[in-house]
Amino acid sequence: MNDGSSDVHGQLVTGGGRTLDELKQEVLRRVERGLTPVGGIKMEDAQDALANIDSLSREQWAQAWSAVAEKHYADAQTHVPKDAAKAAHSYWTAWRLHHFARWPTENTPAKRHAKERALVAFRAYCKLLKPAIDVVRIPFEGSEIVAYLRLPEGVRPAPIVFGISGLDSRKEDVVAHTDGYLKHGLGIIAVDMPGTGEAPITAARPDSDRMFSAVIDYLQTRTEVDAKRIVVQGRSFSGHWAAKLAYTERARVRGCVVHGGGVHKSFQRAWAEPALKTGEYLYDYLEARRGMVGAADAEDLYGKIAGFSLVEQGLVDQPSAPMLVVNGWLDSQTTCEDVFVLLQHGDAKDAWVNPKGRHMGRSPEWPGARIQDEVLMPWMLKRLAADRA
Repeated sequence: MNDGSSDVHGQLVTGGGRTLDELKQEVLRRVERGLTPVGGIKMEDAQDALANIDSLSREQWAQAWSAVAEKHYADAQTHVPKDAAKAAHSYWTAWRLHHFARWPTENTPAKRHAKERALVAFRAYCKLLKPAIDVVRIPFEGSEIVAYLRLPEGVRPAPIVFGISGLDSRKEDVVAHTDGYLKHGLGIIAVDMPGTGEAPITAARPDSDRMFSAVIDYLQTRTEVDAKRIVVQGRSFSGHWAAKLAYTERARVRGCVVHGGGVHKSFQRAWAEPALKTGEYLYDYLEARRGMVGAADAEDLYGKIAGFSLVEQGLVDQPSAPMLVVNGWLDSQTTCEDVFVLLQHGDAKDAWVNPKGRHMGRSPEWPGARIQDEVLMPWMLKRLAADRA
């Protein structure tokens, strides 16, 4: 949906101003440690892709990663229908590589092609899972919201976690790691954030949360879903949307996880401008943010994101659904001060801040999986308990 820049000869703008060699080494470091945005990619695949890259050209980067992805896609097809497990693994790997090829935003022809191939590979993977991941299409303002729905076996009606992807992640990232939810008897519905992926709103605006309200409307129609037990889980930028839904949809959700999302100060130029240079973000942070809101340039971006402030929208002092607010004090993408903006206003909230954590609270001691298992999941389970009012 989101084209961003159309300059096929554009160069990746790297976090911290890395050179080509420095960027390659940083990619390999993150692959080895399973860090964002390359978690789940095998070292040998990363090395194969990087061996065919000799510039910071966005087009060349996308083509190199997609070429490796296509090898795994072809391998998957050789295993269908004889070995569903091997086919599923190869489809997943093909998706993961195409997904990084289009990361963080689809702003060249090769990146847009990688996006489409990622969707093809992922949906082939979805069909081979038990229980399967279903693609659902929800009518919305003359278009449609494309979502994924996965429900645990033997739990009807199932409580639901409403997962929203982030700035550069996609709904596929959200639903690809759902076994932990199913294990606890939770279903999940996953959607792209406005201005990203397949979202029908192609340029996010402060009122784009109406798209999420339409998803909640849809859940009310599914008899397999317990529409009285919904928790919203936002991650990174979509933590902002989770926070907003805690106010606007407080009557229809049990709670909202605000994980690394901006609330007020993150949208002010004094923070947003230097944040675009952070080495914590691998490359093209400006392009990803600019594309999400349809901004022409950095100046236009600062003007557009200022309106996302929940303080300026007059929401933070209003009653809200319960919130869990999570981040790292050292986050260089979304200021942790926004955690305290929420805590200082409105209803009481739960919070978890890692003093050594960076974006979303992650640190060597607290990787993303541990935060999910030990901080987020217990809170969501309490909010979704059947006997909770």
